[in-house]
Amino acid sequence: MKHFDFYDVRRLMRDYPDAYYYVVFGERSNGKTYSALDYALERYNKNGEQFAYVRRWGEDIRPKNLVNLFSGHADNGRIAKIFDGEWTRIHYGSSKFYLERVNDNGDIERANDNIGFAFDLNSMEHYKSISFPRITTVIFDEFMSRGGYLPNEWILFTNTLSTIIRLRNNVKIIMLGNTVNKYCPYFAEMGLTHIKEQKPGTVDIYHYGESDLTVAVEYTGSSAKRGGKLSDVYFSFDNPELKMITGGEWEIAIYPHLPVKYRPKDVVCNFFVEFEEELIHGEVVSLDSGAFIFFHPKTTPIKEENEDIVYTTKASEKWNHRMCLTKHRDKLSLFIIQCLRENRIFYQSNEIGEIFRNYIMWSDSYSIKN
Repeated sequence: MKHFDFYDVRRLMRDYPDAYYYVVFGERSNGKTYSALDYALERYNKNGEQFAYVRRWGEDIRPKNLVNLFSGHADNGRIAKIFDGEWTRIHYGSSKFYLERVNDNGDIERANDNIGFAFDLNSMEHYKSISFPRITTVIFDEFMSRGGYLPNEWILFTNTLSTIIRLRNNVKIIMLGNTVNKYCPYFAEMGLTHIKEQKPGTVDIYHYGESDLTVAVEYTGSSAKRGGKLSDVYFSFDNPELKMITGGEWEIAIYPHLPVKYRPKDVVCNFFVEFEEELIHGEVVSLDSGAFIFFHPKTTPIKEENEDIVYTTKASEKWNHRMCLTKHRDKLSLFIIQCLRENRIFYQSNEIGEIFRNYIMWSDSYSIKN
């Protein structure tokens, strides 16, 4: 029978006790969330410290979605062990977590004091006037998303942290994610410059100038190299997209590659897309069979900086830039969107496809202010 060692975030916290942020990412179902919640339970039992469980959307923290968050800790007796049998399970309601037990008469008894709170970034405005002085652990679960991010999400996240932390410096922030998106905006916002090249089973430490800020980033090791999880047998098909589940590799979709050859004279227009410091070159190709777009990496400087259009996420003085491709109604922008809808865009590699897909998601979510 295979033995699988679940991840324990406390090892990282013990090795780097001076860090303020602990960014942990890797394969699904390897114990990341369980261990972070377990750490929070221990802190409450030891010192009465509360935790914050953070998600992106309000739907994520509804009772129907969080009622079983601690079910693993209850079912295996971990809650009873931590609290010496006094409490055996967790109740969730009104965005708060409470300890519970069933007494000898079969009645449910619930503690008066809540051990933690649930927050969603989309509703952070509602929390500004509330004080949370006992929260010392913030767990941001599934901070990486494949389905998109909130507009200005980094600002929403930091504002949420500011509301919780106030003037203290005793709060540990644990950010947990599965390898579902290699172009997560948090990487650039937090200055995690080497995270895309980081290897499984390694820890990178980031420092920021003269400040005391330290961020510890761990790419959890692959369970496949340790014999794998028992459930991996269900995902052993020869499909690269499943390697994220069984081995923690970055999830990258399969994108259409170039189906025909074309000559330089067939290119009727050039444009570029810049996203997360990646620059890709889009060529509009016109053949007798029809027009399409082909994306490939741009590894040399743009020659016609004042003429060629560069779709970006930030204003640029050096380029003829446009932000938010999906919000523009010029001829080129509309043609690109039409090709996207009609599956007439092809990519040199799946990585290039991921860059363009993430730029489109960012463009859809960004609000242009007049």
